[in-house]
Amino acid sequence: MEKKISPRKKYKDAGTGKGNWLLAYLLCCVLSANLLCGCGLTETDTKKVKDVEYQILGEKDIPQEFLGIIEEKKQTGFKLTYTDEESLYIAIGYGTQETGGYSIAVNDCYLTKNALYFGTTLIGPMKGEKINQVKSYPYIVVQTKNWEKNVVFE
Repeated sequence: MEKKISPRKKYKDAGTGKGNWLLAYLLCCVLSANLLCGCGLTETDTKKVKDVEYQILGEKDIPQEFLGIIEEKKQTGFKLTYTDEESLYIAIGYGTQETGGYSIAVNDCYLTKNALYFGTTLIGPMKGEKINQVKSYPYIVVQTKNWEKNVVFE
């Protein structure tokens, strides 16, 4: 004669065993420890160590491969870097603007212990300035020494 197990008994045994509670408790402990330890693992030091010299490039001076990537992304805006053996190229584009007359100012370009910081500002047309009523795609590309550090865009 077969012994039937009621569905109620089966459900109760599967969900209230001590092993499940212990597993859940251990999982919570491990996740909590990871969260607490994770806060101190990465050292971010934004203290300026040195100003970086750079040169603003015209379109003809930008490496062709990099210029091709910029052309693909110029309508939506971008923050890009490109390196070769000697140089680091940093580019920022501000996407489609409804008119011409925009310029870009470099605010910061400096080294910290961990990274190179680079910041720019988009400057719109001046009031009263005669502007071209055609869409524009303002971007800037600068060249500096290859510092072999991550670039942080500000």
